[in-house]
Amino acid sequence: MKRLKSTVLLSAEERQELRTILDTMPHKASRTKRAMVLLALDDLRSWPMSHMFRPTQESIANRCGVSTTTVYGIMKKYEAESLQNTLERKKRAAPARTPIITGEIEARIIALACSEPPPGYSRWTLRLLESKVVELGIVEKVSDNTIGRMLKKRHLSPTEKNVGASLPSKTPLL
Repeated sequence: MKRLKSTVLLSAEERQELRTILDTMPHKASRTKRAMVLLALDDLRSWPMSHMFRPTQESIANRCGVSTTTVYGIMKKYEAESLQNTLERKKRAAPARTPIITGEIEARIIALACSEPPPGYSRWTLRLLESKVVELGIVEKVSDNTIGRMLKKRHLSPTEKNVGASLPSKTPLL
């Protein structure tokens, strides 16, 4: 059991802000847990280092429902940054994965889905669209599920006789 040398020294305003987070709902679970950990780490300053029953990193983690690594990480983040940065997760500058289907590719797939199906087929299926999109070189690789989600987002259905029939008609402006 590792004894923490906590350097979390909260001001009265910060302590009150954390208690408000815990007392009022709703808040994200991660924000609430971080507030609990910070308050527990702040309470450590009232315990003498030599005290036999001084809470450990593990006991704080168990009490707050997080891992010991999380307790240590929260403490280090508070030392390096502000309270607000410690409570909030860091926002990504860019998405974790770049989208496969961009606006231009989406338009080309919709145009293909609105066209007549290949000879021998009565309608477009998602798998048929998938193979045709790859064959035409619109994208290098795409799944039928991705195409289905993209069409669903636009309220289109490849199961209709002609996908173009489900496109909203343009009404003239008065």
